[in-house]
Amino acid sequence: MTVTSVPSGAPIPGTAGQGQRLQLLRVLGPGHVWALGVGIVLVGEYMGWNFSVGKGGMIAGLVACWLAGLLYTCVAMIDSEVTSTVAAAGGQYAQAKHIVGPLMAFNVGLFLVMAYTMLEAANAITIGFLLDTVAGLQGHEGLNQQPFIILTVMFLAWLNYRGVLATLTFNLVITAIAFLAIIILFVAVQLGASAVPLEFSAVTTDPLPYGWLGIIAALHFGLWYYLGIEGTCQAAEEVRSPARSLPYGTMAGIMTLLIAATLTWYVCSGLIPWEYLGQAGTPLFDAARVTGSTPLMVLLFVGTIFSTLASANGCINDASRAWFSMGRDRYLPIWFGAVHPKYRTPYRSIVFLVPIALIFALGAPLDQVVTFSILSGLLGYTFMTFNMVMFRRKWPLGTIKRGYVHPFHPLPAILLLAICSATYFAVLLGYGSQLISMMCFYILASLWFHFWRYRFVRRGDQFTMPWPRPIGY
Repeated sequence: MTVTSVPSGAPIPGTAGQGQRLQLLRVLGPGHVWALGVGIVLVGEYMGWNFSVGKGGMIAGLVACWLAGLLYTCVAMIDSEVTSTVAAAGGQYAQAKHIVGPLMAFNVGLFLVMAYTMLEAANAITIGFLLDTVAGLQGHEGLNQQPFIILTVMFLAWLNYRGVLATLTFNLVITAIAFLAIIILFVAVQLGASAVPLEFSAVTTDPLPYGWLGIIAALHFGLWYYLGIEGTCQAAEEVRSPARSLPYGTMAGIMTLLIAATLTWYVCSGLIPWEYLGQAGTPLFDAARVTGSTPLMVLLFVGTIFSTLASANGCINDASRAWFSMGRDRYLPIWFGAVHPKYRTPYRSIVFLVPIALIFALGAPLDQVVTFSILSGLLGYTFMTFNMVMFRRKWPLGTIKRGYVHPFHPLPAILLLAICSATYFAVLLGYGSQLISMMCFYILASLWFHFWRYRFVRRGDQFTMPWPRPIGY
């Protein structure tokens, strides 16, 4: 085991000795980054996105899919530039810390932890719901979902505890299988394997049942197709070549998701009436059931299970890295900044977040948990627009080495802000009380950090990038 020495006023808990700090291992490549990003998000094709159809109809669901795809393409481009330059655990938190300031960094860290923890809870709920559905098809009604929810979270937490390479290699395999399941379903339906033909009459007879406002409302759940692709940034401190692996893995990930999202809408909307599709718990599995093909049903059952496992697995990885980074910088108690002496993982952060995920998974309905995750993610994306503009102004091109330079600046940031603004309005239409509650939570957390926790932060220790003084300072 290698121990890297760094200057420190006091050793962090879990260190090898005075003045020495264990570091996360750099063992990941572009494929692992792809698996982390797509693995977290692909479950959005298997559940959750279809609520956008319920909000506005089939056409609104498709428009929401593509607008959200545009939003996340901007996210991926911006993240690829900034994170390949700020190659530190914590992703957007590390970016905010270096570019904006401590209070913004604290809030962004909370956005990340809440978004991923709620997404993890949603995945566990989906696994329990799917197993209950399959048991019902076999004549066993009323399956107790709670043991399966708990087992899922505990197993994946244990896997993350044991090491990042095994965790993301596992994600790589099951994510690839889940993506292939969508492709196979699409091809099989096109080749006539379905007992029910594709039917899109609702597109012409009732294209926008709730009018143009339905498109705005559908944006809320359209984000679920792609929510979490920004999680690739959390691997910045554990990839072998951040300048190469992060942009390649992130951009390949968003292209994969754009294809999967469009195929998912096409197959599900063609096989399932939009009134039912808008409230289905597992739309892709339901579409496979409609085909009447047992092999397709089994394949999409496996795909749904694998996609939810991959997503929950990646969420535990990302949430723990953000929480660990905040602890290491003393934004939270330094106890959370420990690295396991054998497995080299942020083990205390992993264990601490398990009961929080279980509370929401066992005690909240799926749409509420999805909404909490979307809102936290949306706040993070809004921050990214200002962060990107400040990054280019403080360190123009040519002043520091960048692993990737995204084109058309500042157009992606402007588009991202515009779509985020429309999505806030969409959330307000259906979940206004949740939006207000989340904003109040983050305001109270900010006050706590400003008036109490900030006194423990060592400003000089948190800036780790060897950059020149920013323009204007």
